[in-house]
Amino acid sequence: MMRRVVRQSKFRHVFGQAVRNDQCYDDIRVSRVTWDSSFCAVNPKFVAIIIEASGGGAFLVLPLHKTGRIDKAYPTVCGHTAPVLDIDWCPHNDLVIASGSEDCTVMVWQVPENGLENPLSEPVVVLEGHSKRVGIVSWHPTARNVLLSAGCDNQILIWNVGSGQAMISLEDMHPDVIFSVSWSRNGSLLCTACKDKKVRVIDPRKRKIVAGNMDEPICVQEMDSSNGVLLPFYDPDTNIVYLCGKGDSSIRYFEITDEAPFVHYLNTFSTKEPQRGMGYMPKRGLDVNKCEIARFYKLHERKCEPIIMTVPRKSDLFQDDLYPDTASPDPALEAEEWFAGKNGGPILISLRDGYVSTKSRDLKVVKTNVLESKPATKAESIPTVQKHAPPQSSLEEVLREFKSLRDRVILQDRRIARLEEQVAKVAL
Repeated sequence: MMRRVVRQSKFRHVFGQAVRNDQCYDDIRVSRVTWDSSFCAVNPKFVAIIIEASGGGAFLVLPLHKTGRIDKAYPTVCGHTAPVLDIDWCPHNDLVIASGSEDCTVMVWQVPENGLENPLSEPVVVLEGHSKRVGIVSWHPTARNVLLSAGCDNQILIWNVGSGQAMISLEDMHPDVIFSVSWSRNGSLLCTACKDKKVRVIDPRKRKIVAGNMDEPICVQEMDSSNGVLLPFYDPDTNIVYLCGKGDSSIRYFEITDEAPFVHYLNTFSTKEPQRGMGYMPKRGLDVNKCEIARFYKLHERKCEPIIMTVPRKSDLFQDDLYPDTASPDPALEAEEWFAGKNGGPILISLRDGYVSTKSRDLKVVKTNVLESKPATKAESIPTVQKHAPPQSSLEEVLREFKSLRDRVILQDRRIARLEEQVAKVAL
């Protein structure tokens, strides 16, 4: 008799398990807006969830340890004048998060070290440039203060958050709505999915499409008949891709290899309740002592439920094969260097001794970019935001403060105008 040869892989027995009820986040009014983003963003300090909000848009920011029932009066991030559609934590500062909204703006927020004690309504910076709602925000993986946004105006903008300016505009590449955008690992290229059923690989700094209609796939995987949008999460350390169907109740995961057939089905984790969104923890936020290789934050209608993926091992020692060096929170480049054409892969750290957070500093935004142009090195302890500018004369300080106050007044005037328009519409 012929025996079937089973492919060997250390990830064949990845085991998924939902946490106990007391470790979930309960009584959360998850957003009902009809948009196909994940509605959840996670880092080693916080979980952020887009929620239903009257009179504008808001999202919760909860410290990871704050499990159990969340009081309805718990403070939110609430500066948008229309529903929030997407959120993304900065990979280089665990206190900074960006949000895109139906009010056509992108806002960047700095969360207090210990979480919110009062509602946060004043962003660090407001980025205005889209003419229709902003459905996608995504930070550059290796360059500090570089943020991408995509709107329903079929336009992609890439911002220097340090100066509050849109440095790159990709306007004529997509004839229809952009469904998703992903950076390459070193941030030199973008991959987009569009409503016209085409995938495009784009060099944003050269403003040209490197690859477009890829007719011949190297591999095709049949999924089930669910019509929910798939939310993919890829782990470059283990070469595993997780597919979470929005409105589905399962997470399917596959291993990617260099040899044919390239994509190998591993397993499916299923629960009874469908997921309305999904957050994915960066590798540096996982518990290496429990052989945890992935952690998801599944959104129910009124709950957020962590799901832990582990590889069972008998040994208590650190498992080198499961945890190769992974991306650190230190940026490899400054914004100015990246916009000038320089590339840099992620600075890697070992998880052998567990992850120790770097000291956080405040995000600074100025009208002219004073980010240091000195390239980051592994030997240096790189701060997660820009360093303070050298001392200025008192006159320059007064002028700078005056400009800052003037800009704030202009921003408030714009807000008031938007609110007056909304009131006029309601009155009609």
